[in-house]
Amino acid sequence: MINDSSLPNYTSQLQNLMHKSGIFSYKELSQKSGVSELQLIRLRRGLALQMRVEILLKISHALEITLTELLANFSPESVQKSEATATSAAQQEYQRLQAELEQQKESLMLEFQHSSLQILESWLLQWPTVVEKAKKNPRLAAVKILPLLRPVEQLMQEWNIEAIAPVGAEIPFDPQLHQLMEGSVQKGDLVKVRYTGYRQRNKLLYRAKVSPAT
Repeated sequence: MINDSSLPNYTSQLQNLMHKSGIFSYKELSQKSGVSELQLIRLRRGLALQMRVEILLKISHALEITLTELLANFSPESVQKSEATATSAAQQEYQRLQAELEQQKESLMLEFQHSSLQILESWLLQWPTVVEKAKKNPRLAAVKILPLLRPVEQLMQEWNIEAIAPVGAEIPFDPQLHQLMEGSVQKGDLVKVRYTGYRQRNKLLYRAKVSPAT
């Protein structure tokens, strides 16, 4: 017989569960679960973790509760430990996923930069030489340099960036798309584009700078 007074006493917890399931004696619970009354005493004295799982399952079925609920009543420290372990595992999984996402982000960025550099390759290789020649020969016609800017234009096309209006164009003033540099105009008045603006799909990047058309 177990009579160690140092053991916890879960008698009230067991009686409450028995009453909820319509069981009013330990003998009735023993018969309904197929478990000896000695095992019920072990359960009441906090020895649930030392009992076989199959016995605990029989008791939980008789009480019409889950095994987790049974342990929560008769071995709460084990449930708390299990929850702490689960929380720790969840945190580790979260950290792993965060690291994986950061790695994917870095990989995508490198891939993006690589594809952009492939488009700009000819410009990167030739532009510094052209700049050096222009410094030595101020009379070098600018029109000869324009073809070198084609890769930049191609990259803008790849990114779906388009000019709002070409430089020199006279267009109706729209304060949403145009920034007036001087004078005053009303919406719809003709203005002349001094510096072209840009938008990417439906997103405005830079407003075009304009002045009143003369």
